[in-house]
Parts: sequence; C-alpha cells; structure tokens
Amino acid sequence: MASLPQLSISLLPLFLLFAVTAFYSVDSQSFVGVNYGQVADTLPSPAATANLLRSTSIKKVRLYGADPAIITALANTGIGIVIGASNGDIPALASDPNAATQWVKSNVVPFYPSSDITLVTLGNEVLTVGDGALASQLLPAMRNVQNALATAGLGGKVRVSTVHVMSVLGQSDPPSSGRFRPELEDTLRGVLAFLRDNGSPFAINPYPFFAYQSDPRPETLAFCLFQPNSGRVDSGTGIKYMNMFDAQIFDFEFYCKTGPNYQVQVDAVHSALNSLGFKDVEIMVAETGWPYRGDSNEVGPSVENAKAYNGNLIAHLRSMVGTPLMPGKSVDTYIFALYDENLKPGPGSERAFGLFKPDLTMTYDVGLSNARQGPSSSTVNPSPNPTASQWCVPKAGVSDAQLQTNLDYACSHSIDCGLIQPGGACFEPNTVASHAAYAMNLYYQTYGKNPWNCDFSQTATVTSANPSYNACNYPGGST
Repeated sequence: MASLPQLSISLLPLFLLFAVTAFYSVDSQSFVGVNYGQVADTLPSPAATANLLRSTSIKKVRLYGADPAIITALANTGIGIVIGASNGDIPALASDPNAATQWVKSNVVPFYPSSDITLVTLGNEVLTVGDGALASQLLPAMRNVQNALATAGLGGKVRVSTVHVMSVLGQSDPPSSGRFRPELEDTLRGVLAFLRDNGSPFAINPYPFFAYQSDPRPETLAFCLFQPNSGRVDSGTGIKYMNMFDAQIFDFEFYCKTGPNYQVQVDAVHSALNSLGFKDVEIMVAETGWPYRGDSNEVGPSVENAKAYNGNLIAHLRSMVGTPLMPGKSVDTYIFALYDENLKPGPGSERAFGLFKPDLTMTYDVGLSNARQGPSSSTVNPSPNPTASQWCVPKAGVSDAQLQTNLDYACSHSIDCGLIQPGGACFEPNTVASHAAYAMNLYYQTYGKNPWNCDFSQTATVTSANPSYNACNYPGGST
C-alpha cells in the first residue's frame, strides 16, 4: 500500500480537532492581526484605513508608536490595538515613575475604552542590540508603565510587554531542546516573571523569508511556504515538522555550516520558556511576513511566494491545529505589513511587504475579506468555475515520489485519511497516485477551497470533473 506518515502519539489530538475546526466564523479568527507601520509618505488617512480594516477579518492592529490620529480612527471598530514606546523612551520610563504616568495619561487614558488598546510594547529587540545599560532598564520601565496603568484603573485591561528577535535563543536544534542564550537568562527570568504575573505575552519576530534567502533550495522554499515537503524530524521527540513557522531554528552559525536548518521555531521558544519554568507564558508573533518584490539580487521576493506564505499562514492559524508542542490553539500573529513603507532604508524587499496599496486595493488576495474566506482571483490554479463543484487532483505526469510527498503532507494536517487505508472505500486501487489524489482533494476541501491549497508545489489543479468512483466518494460541492 502507499505509505502514510508515521505520526507521533503527541500529534494524535490534532485529529480529534477535525470535526470542530473545519470552518470558522470571522469572529473566531481574532488571532489574525497586522502591523501598521508609518515610515512612508504615501499612506492613506487613518479614517480610510479604519474603514478598510472593517471590511476585513483582521481583528488586531499593532502600531510601532502611539499615533493619536490612528488610535482615534480605530475607536468603536472592535479592533484590538497594540501601541508601542521606542527604545529611546525606555531610560526615562525606567528612571522616573512620573514619566511613565505621564506617558500613560497621554497615550492610553484619553482613548480607552473606545479605542480597544490591549497591549503596550516597550522597545524592540532590546536584549540583543548590544546595549547592556538599556537591557538593564527594560524591566524597571515595564514595571513603571504597568503600575501607571493600574493607577489609571486599567490594570488587567491593558498589559505591557516587549518584542524580541529570535536570536534570544542560544540553542534550538532540535526544537524540544530550545534554550535562551545563557548570558540573557538572568534578565529574561525577571522579564518572564513580570509577563506571567501580569498575563502578558512573550512577543517574537519570526521571518522564514530570511531563512530561504540564505538557503534558496526548492525544499527549503516549500518548508517556508507551508507547501508539501518531506518535513524535518525533531530528534528529541520524533515529531515531524512540516513548516518553518512552527519549527524554525535560529542558530546562525549552525545554519551556515549545515544548510536548511535555519528555521524560526515557535516550539523552540516554547521549549526555552519551559526550560526556565515559564511554560505558561503565552507566545505572540509580533511580526512575520514575506515581501512581494525585491531587488534583482534578492532571492525569494515575489507575489506568488508572498501570497503562498501569508495565505497558508492564515489558513494554518484558522485551522487551530496549533504546533506539535502546543496543539489545538493558534497564537496571536501579526502579519507584516498593512501597507508598504516607501521610506524604509535597505534592500528593495524592505519596502514591499504591504498587503494593501495606498489606494486601498489589495496587493494580492489572501482571503482576509469579510465577504468570503477565499481569494477573488489567483494566478495559481484558478478555479474553472467558482460557482460549480470543484475538486483538487494531481496534474498529469507527476512522479510517484512527489505524489508520496503530497500524500504525507496532506495526511499529516489533521484530515481523516482512513478511507485510503486497508478496508477503506478508497483503498483500491492501492497506488500512490490514487491515494495521493484522495488526500490532496480532502486537504483542499478542508482548508477552504483556496487556490493555494491546491498547489502542492505546482503539481495539482482544480477540476469540475468529479473524480469519485465506485464507493469512493471524493468530498466536494458548490462553493
């Protein structure tokens, strides 16, 4: 028989989630957020942006500062708002409680609760910028701002955190062995105790895009984009990771020596938190994304890749499968970014992460519209008739090796592949091609009939011809 993936026992609970996670309302997707940067002179007005956000399923917005015009425009929208203080603000906030009180009075109190400010982030990547004095001031600043919020009657309503780059990890291969850098552990213990005591999240910035830039091989790209791949096994637990977002290892020296193991790993962070006794601290992905354009010498930026990464990330979050070490939940994730920031320095890709253009049209569609969960159009496997019944099938001429990869990938993503096992209605014919076709279609039907879910590294296509046969019924119907 065509082989099926050997799943770790720890993954079995994911299959129990299938019956209740196939479809979600917009209200249940509050974990999908977006970063709203302002290093640009082409941005729409805050009021126009608020109207745009109302037309989407985006329920959270992260600001890098505390622009009062934006905060006011988002009032009464039901959108949660993260505001920030810069690294340069930290010394004053740390040394003077009155400065923290004034900051809260200026940036939070006038707007809350009409504007649903939920979190204040102090600084960005403070512990890894190489400024020991600034790092030592982070926790006192966090305490002073949280105390000021409590004094203003907002304790437990507006929380305080900070944002970390993934290099706070010193060990992360395999994910189950994740540890923080030893020289940061003492500082992190204090920060983590603060986060735990106040119910605040540990915020990280994972970017699989940068991993692919350093290792531009097809298998690495598929692993980055949530597309079919052979997966990577955690030698400590036997768990197979199927995408870089769940299982990214940040060990640059190791990566440069060995290749495609440079992976930003949510589970590695979870293990690192656990190693210090803080496994109950929630993880928040403060930034992640993929550019749709870049300079001629940049590897990876394209509309197709950006659409695949962000679209599949959103589908992954909506599925609620979680990660292998944190099954059955989705972490709050803020996609970078709402708009391009045309004044940012650096390579061209830095100015091409926007989901929307200044005229408020989509750069590409990843299914964030309130009207529907799927895109209106796609250059990848477009549906032959959006109102007809549709099925996802392999293209002609695809090798058995690729089909086996597709089969393993689909069946490891919380779908029921029982019908293609012995005794199942779709077991015969007992071929890789037949079993892969059934599993690929079931994956496509389960995850919202989005064109990118019938891509499988460009080896599949959508058809209106029902592939069902005998007693083997392929799920599919009118969209």
